Order: sequence, then C-alpha cells, then structure tokens
Amino acid sequence: MIDINEIKRYIPHRYPFLLVDRITELEVGKRVVGLKNVTVNEPFFPGHFPHNPVMPGVLIIEALAQAAAVLAFKTDGTVPDENAMVYFASVDNVRFKRPVVPGDQLVLEAEIVRVMRNIWKFKGTAKVAGELATEAEFMCAIKR
Repeated sequence: MIDINEIKRYIPHRYPFLLVDRITELEVGKRVVGLKNVTVNEPFFPGHFPHNPVMPGVLIIEALAQAAAVLAFKTDGTVPDENAMVYFASVDNVRFKRPVVPGDQLVLEAEIVRVMRNIWKFKGTAKVAGELATEAEFMCAIKR
C-alpha cells in the first residue's frame, strides 16, 4: 500500500488537483489500483452542478492518469525530481457509464499496454462499488 505522502513523491500534483488518495495494489511493470474518495467538499462541485453535484469526467480520467504515473515511475525505478513531468499524449476510447457523486469511492485501475522510450500507453477503468463509471485508453509522455 502506498499512502498519500509517498504518492506525492512520485507526482507533482497538490490540492486541489491531487486526485489519488491511496494506492492499494501495484505490480511493477503491470498494473496499479488506487483510490479517490469523492467528497462534497471538492472544489469543482459548487459549479458542476450546484443542485446536482457530479464529478467532471475529465477529472476522472486525470485521476486514472495520476495513478498510472505512480506505476510508471515505480516501474522505471526512479523517483522524479522537481523538473520531471508527466503529460497526456492522447486519450482514446473513453466511455462514461455512470455519474460519480459525493460519497462515492473511485477505484482507479490502470494497466500498462506498452512502453516506447518515454511514451507510456495505459488502459484504465474507474469503478464505484464494483460498477464501471469510466473507461479509457491513454498515453503519457514523461519528461525528465
């Protein structure tokens, strides 16, 4: 298990944009499972939507990518310095299956599809109580 303090060693995001609370499983070179506890106090809920709060889909994909970035650095065997960044290169085949609302716990699962130099391709899912909320394929470029 990887707690929030160790997650912060691997990705540069901080509140309000750090979207992974814990890593519960990590198989180096294969897959990662992380958690995002969605609370009513999230800074995006007052505007999305005031009377029916729903987590924006792009932030669900961002949460998946953050968990995947921890996997990438762990797989690479490096702890990034302050100059290292992980950028989206592409996002494909995205499907949103159910809304994510305050009180939900997102289970973020990402697996490595392939790695070519500094480009990593992942396939990910976000689930709530075992029910698929979002799925996507995405590529990230690591700049060191």
